[in-house]
Amino acid sequence: MATQAKRRRVAGPVGGGDADPDPVVGFLSWCRQVGLELSPKVRRRGCGRARRGRRPALTGLSPVQVAVSRQGTVAGYGMVARESVQPGELLFAVPRAALLSQHTCSIGGLLERERGALQSQSGWVPLLLALLHELQAPASPWSPYFALWPELGRLEHPMFWPEEERRRLLQGTGVPEAVEKDLANIRSEYYSIVLPFMEAHPDLFSPRVRSLELYRQLVALVMAYSFQEPLEEEEDEKEPNSPLMVPAADILNHLANHNANLEYSPNCLRMVATQPIPKGHEIFNTYGQMANWQLIHMYGFVEPYPDNTDDTADIQMVTVREAALQGTKAEAERLLLYERWDFLCKLEMVGEEGAFVIGHEEVLTEEELTSTLKVLCMPAEEFREFKEKDGWGDKREEDSLTITNIPNLKASWKQLLRDSVLLTLQTYATDLKSEQDLLSNKEVYTKLSWREQQALQVRYGQKMILHQLLELTS
Repeated sequence: MATQAKRRRVAGPVGGGDADPDPVVGFLSWCRQVGLELSPKVRRRGCGRARRGRRPALTGLSPVQVAVSRQGTVAGYGMVARESVQPGELLFAVPRAALLSQHTCSIGGLLERERGALQSQSGWVPLLLALLHELQAPASPWSPYFALWPELGRLEHPMFWPEEERRRLLQGTGVPEAVEKDLANIRSEYYSIVLPFMEAHPDLFSPRVRSLELYRQLVALVMAYSFQEPLEEEEDEKEPNSPLMVPAADILNHLANHNANLEYSPNCLRMVATQPIPKGHEIFNTYGQMANWQLIHMYGFVEPYPDNTDDTADIQMVTVREAALQGTKAEAERLLLYERWDFLCKLEMVGEEGAFVIGHEEVLTEEELTSTLKVLCMPAEEFREFKEKDGWGDKREEDSLTITNIPNLKASWKQLLRDSVLLTLQTYATDLKSEQDLLSNKEVYTKLSWREQQALQVRYGQKMILHQLLELTS
């Protein structure tokens, strides 16, 4: 999936020679060669059966004119409508043979045979090995596609920020903790699986691609640019599909209020307009319902407040326990509270590393937060009976934890929720007013570095949601 960070050609030890003076020309020529149809006429049968629940193939529509361009896009390369586009029109179709995955790469057979040895927590190792091989292969079929990639050494994911800067700018947002886990997993995966595999096949992987730093850059690139085909409804119990690279689709930038969507069919992947797109306007895909902390963590950019309607704020589950402990006085009360917490853990409503997720208009973890407030706030005798029943019974309407119903909750629930929000706000290095002062002063804001601006937007969006909760629980 394409990020809004600036796009530059791949450079460094795997770049291989001089860049094409106009990589877009080479890429569009390659598209024609592999049958990747940009701006086609929509035909009656489309590219095959649409996925269940997706928009069906449409007929009788005019040609769609789109252009790959730097001009008129929010960042780097993007796709712009040359003519007005209507909902349902096909923007482009990518044949499955043009996809770059562990199955389509030139060492696909080897990766399949060694599948057992390449299993990892991320599930990305086979694709990453495919990229490591293809990037250094002089005659890789995907070379014109690589020319549109960003320069790997200039990716803006927080994992590439100095640790001090990452912690200072993103303290309280959850990003530093997520990055630390990523870096530890990447290092372990590289030295335990990837490097031994490359060393066992020196004819396929030159010494110049045996680098932890390059591997880390490719992990970030896959995190930001790859797609993952969703499972069919009847396949929900299966392991998720492996990630794959989708040329052309990853040129599109992301917005929460997007105007295009990728559809999966047996023969190809189809990018279809979901809203009217006026002539000259950029075409935006969606990477899913992503909060700003997720966008900066996975893609290296954010949507400025208040554009990201999918933004959220987290209240760590252990923070609610800490807030509840503040209200205990005797040791017996603390022991009872830990008993309640253990009961919630048994019911899989809470965990030591989990979080309650709050959006602008809904509590995304409504069941978990409702259950937690209910159990931690109920009288001791009621809890004993409740624990013996080991069941929830019917949920009462007045206990509904929707945003609009929060003012109607029991006083004890509201107080615990409020105390939890106040503890969460203390984890940030700055308060809401100082963020507002920075955002309202354009002269000061424009002098901030790009990273400072992005981090400010993450912090501010989260704090606005948390302060909304404070108002609702007052």
